[in-house]
Amino acid sequence: MFNKNIKLVIAAIIALWGVYEFTQIHIMNGISILLLAGLFVFFYFKNEFILLAFMQLRKQNFEGAKKWLDYIKNPSTALIQKQEGYYNYLHGIMLSQTNITQAEKFLRKSVKLGLAMDHDLAMAKLQLAGIAMTKRRKREATNLMAEAKKLDKHGMLKEQMQMMKQQMKKI
Repeated sequence: MFNKNIKLVIAAIIALWGVYEFTQIHIMNGISILLLAGLFVFFYFKNEFILLAFMQLRKQNFEGAKKWLDYIKNPSTALIQKQEGYYNYLHGIMLSQTNITQAEKFLRKSVKLGLAMDHDLAMAKLQLAGIAMTKRRKREATNLMAEAKKLDKHGMLKEQMQMMKQQMKKI
């Protein structure tokens, strides 16, 4: 919606307005306005369109997720680094259904930019391992699977890794 720096400027202006309300002895107005400023700070760190795209992905609605991601016109200026990583991660997951070459490009960029959660990073590396295995690059797939296994501390991707190991034996 807004550039990342514009969100901070808007939050600062609203916070100043809240402080003004406090000086005028309108305490409840000041508290409400500061909460509004906090909303802009929250959206600085968690982009609203990426959150909405994740909600659509949980419903397996890839078209809806793509629609929300398309609202972000220039990710390098509109998002902070981790958000840009998630932007590329979501594009990679959606493209892995149709175009694995493009998906690999987006997933590699998301791993390079970094993801905040270890299990997301593990999932991205596991997707990359699957793509490498599809392209007959067994060594790269093995390395990526080992990295994904290290990152998957709670064992959420254990079944997928076992299936992939069995498929790798056929190569």
